[in-house]
Amino acid sequence: MRELTNELPKPMLLIEGRPILQHIVEGLKAAGIQEFCIITGWKAEVIEAHFGDGSRWGVQIRYARQTIQDGTGKAPEYARDFVGTSDFLLTYGDILVKPDTYQRMIARWKAGTFGGLLTVTIGEDVTKGGLNFFDGDFCLTRLVEKPSPSQLEELRSSGWLKPGQPVWYNAGIYIFNPVLFEFTSKLQKSPRGEYELTDAISAIVASGRKVAGVEIQGRWVDVRDPEVLASLQA
Repeated sequence: MRELTNELPKPMLLIEGRPILQHIVEGLKAAGIQEFCIITGWKAEVIEAHFGDGSRWGVQIRYARQTIQDGTGKAPEYARDFVGTSDFLLTYGDILVKPDTYQRMIARWKAGTFGGLLTVTIGEDVTKGGLNFFDGDFCLTRLVEKPSPSQLEELRSSGWLKPGQPVWYNAGIYIFNPVLFEFTSKLQKSPRGEYELTDAISAIVASGRKVAGVEIQGRWVDVRDPEVLASLQA
């Protein structure tokens, strides 16, 4: 986001006059979620000053600061005490969806016994995110994080990617039960030098637990750069 985040953390950039993160909090509240833990980092005090204890929105908000930015795989652990023994929804602070997306996720979660749930969308460049494969019940079978062009060619030649079939891009919103922490605690740094949440998800699948998929319907926006932000102001 370049100079746009000199004074503001990215989730506090405005869309339609409200911070991105406020859109998320309001959407989650509409889905029935009332207890939040926001993991902060850069300019944490800006987020904490805006949201306070959450009472303005009729919710309860706690905070935890990730002082070392070492990847998505370690960030959830800062909420471990907050989560306790409960299931929890996890979202990045720059992903915008319609509130009914959260409701559909919760309904799918309650309909089965899962170790996790992840959302996906189509039409995105999977080299910038996660590529997901599912079985007939739309449960995850394989996840490839930021595949290179050569990896994509290998997946085509080996039959994983088939012409005419959807290419499922990781949409960055999840539901987990606390078993997630068993796997994040064992993570090793990826070749990119970070702890990857997707590696923990792959380990959950390898352990024999099911990870359900939910396709995003309607709006899904990753506010990843100034151009995307500007398009949302139009």
